[in-house]
Amino acid sequence: MDRTSLAAALESGRITGEVATPRENNLSHIHRFLAQERQFDFGVELTRDWDYDSVFALMVDRCGLRPETDFIEGVDTISTQACIDALQRLASAIGDITRAGGEILFATGHPAGLLPVHMAIAEAAESHGARIVGQVNAIPVPGLGGDCRQINRVWTWHQHGGTPHTHLAEPMHALLDDITRRGGQAPDLIVADHGWAGAASSRGLRTLGYADCNDPALFVAEDQGAIEVTVPLDDDVVPYLYEPLIAYVLEQAGLS
Repeated sequence: MDRTSLAAALESGRITGEVATPRENNLSHIHRFLAQERQFDFGVELTRDWDYDSVFALMVDRCGLRPETDFIEGVDTISTQACIDALQRLASAIGDITRAGGEILFATGHPAGLLPVHMAIAEAAESHGARIVGQVNAIPVPGLGGDCRQINRVWTWHQHGGTPHTHLAEPMHALLDDITRRGGQAPDLIVADHGWAGAASSRGLRTLGYADCNDPALFVAEDQGAIEVTVPLDDDVVPYLYEPLIAYVLEQAGLS
């Protein structure tokens, strides 16, 4: 799939372009991230001074928010070209690690949206020689409850019989701590979103992430040098709409 075809698919599916996440939500989340509210900090550690104007400017540049500062309510945007550029970088990193026979950990805090994306890429990476971090046992999450469980090669947080949407960092910390306790080594690459990606980046691990336009934490982490790639996209459309994106990543990574 070429860039033009992918761009059309992303915009028709409202993964990029004019998206469902409203402007007022995007702006509110910048304030809540700067206040380091739980569920909005994604476990990202601030290593520089940030204020509202600097984070807003970053979101315009890296994610593609509308740049008008007086536009405070209505339909906001995600840059299609920024998304595709980031997908190319993500695909290159996954392809390189796979060809080297490295170990990759896939995880999601948005199982109703991004889980199929991670599953498809993890399966392809494994089939081409990557080792995927996994184990058969559930891993308790101290202080939060529930446990980490793997679904078709992808780690999720399980609680009360379901896999809830979460921005929290605790599940990733629990998983990485468990790997260490069992004498394992840190993965060569983390491919994740939300607090799973933020927590991994705060521990100095090589991390690739996906983030929506109301999730400034991972874009800040990328700008601070903690995350290698943050892909801007709507992270909660109907899963089949991501199929062109998956095909593009696999092709660019040499895994199709």
